[in-house]
Amino acid sequence: MKTKVKLDKKGRLNPSNMSDTNLLLTITIAVFFVMYICAVIFLGSGFLKPQTFFNILNENASLIILSCGMSLVMLSGGIDISVGMVTALVCMSCAVHLDFHGGNVLTAMLIALGIGVAFGLVQGFLVAYLEIQPFIVSLAGMFFAKGMTTIVNATQFNVEHAGFQALKAVRLFVPGMGSYNKVGKYIPAYVEIGVVVAIVVVIALFILLRWTKLGRSFYAVGGNAQSANMLGINVKRSKFLAHLLCSTLAGIGGFVYFLHVGSGSPSHAAGAEMNAIASSIIGGTLLTGGVGNIIGTFFGVLSLSTIKNIVSSLGLDEAWWTNITVAAMICIFLVIQSVVLMRKNKSKV
Repeated sequence: MKTKVKLDKKGRLNPSNMSDTNLLLTITIAVFFVMYICAVIFLGSGFLKPQTFFNILNENASLIILSCGMSLVMLSGGIDISVGMVTALVCMSCAVHLDFHGGNVLTAMLIALGIGVAFGLVQGFLVAYLEIQPFIVSLAGMFFAKGMTTIVNATQFNVEHAGFQALKAVRLFVPGMGSYNKVGKYIPAYVEIGVVVAIVVVIALFILLRWTKLGRSFYAVGGNAQSANMLGINVKRSKFLAHLLCSTLAGIGGFVYFLHVGSGSPSHAAGAEMNAIASSIIGGTLLTGGVGNIIGTFFGVLSLSTIKNIVSSLGLDEAWWTNITVAAMICIFLVIQSVVLMRKNKSKV
């Protein structure tokens, strides 16, 4: 059953309708802090070092961006499973451009952005205006991106371009957050440049969803497209822009991922779309649309990464333990979301 989202005369979400979003956001943040505190208590002081937290951000900057884009699509009632392969295509295209075609970092950024926009335009048009199911459209996009990645280059290689290596090596040091190692040497805490990009994306999308008409239209369309249409909201345009923004962010996230790994490979970002969906769900975004928060998605990524680190710290390095734990987390949050939906539906009766 679709959630009915009510708007006032000015097209703004009624504050009472935001209660479910706030509830799920509170649960997500609380779960993250509880997990992290438990990790500090039971797994040693390693988790207490600021750099441990910053490493989570460094390793997941691209996933934060992909998950934010996924949340936009899910808010509008859709899905996009092509973002992982779009990331791989961006990495390979930029790598080949830099090392084999004499490109520079700026043109590589434009290529990454262009790939994302191109996928967004095509997939958004097919979903919004031809009314093809988002899953089918993005599935085709995923296979197309995977095939194109192999066509661009079928082998893995590290990028040796000097300008790119200089950008990749940039570290932003955080004053007063360093720590001393075992020999008493002070190690300053740092974040990679991709983390700054990810945080800017989170802030920009939070503002978009919270205080703009377009952001409110995503909630309305995902809650109930027919009601949104009756309120004068352009449903097709909203769905189109949601997919366009998602794929554009996949292009940006792909370049951030490229900056982190420094190589091109057909296997890059394998499963990133599933991690993005999982992070959005853990962050409180309903699969049915209409409820969610970008801040929740941000903490969803942190929670997903933290639980993986905890499992690894326990000595359970086999891949299936991580997968089982993540599956359990998703199930728990799906149950929580179902309870929220049941409460909402009962309140309508």
